[in-house]
Amino acid sequence: MYEMLVGLDVSNDDVYQVYRNAMRPILESYGGSFGYDFRVSEVLKSESNFKINRVFTIRFPSEQIMNDFFSSPKYTAVKKKYFELSVLSTTIIAGYEKHT
Repeated sequence: MYEMLVGLDVSNDDVYQVYRNAMRPILESYGGSFGYDFRVSEVLKSESNFKINRVFTIRFPSEQIMNDFFSSPKYTAVKKKYFELSVLSTTIIAGYEKHT
C-alpha cells in the first residue's frame, strides 16, 4: 500500500467538502481511501513556506495507481471545479510504502 501525508491551506471549508464528496467515488474506484484527517489551528514547525490548516493521509494499493488516479480525467475535472476554488496551497509532507 502507498500512502501520502498531505497538508493543505483550505480557504473555503464548504467548497472543499463538496470537492471531497465529489472525488470520493472516483478515489474508491481506484482502491483509494483516506486514513486520518485533521483540521489544525497551529503549526509549530514546518519545512514549507505555505500555511497548513488541514492534514490528512490518503492511500492507494500502489504508487502507480495513485498516479493514475491523480491524472485521470474524472478526477482532474472535479479538482478544477472545486479544489482549485477552495485550497490555496498543497504540501506533500511524505509519501511512503505502508506495510500492514
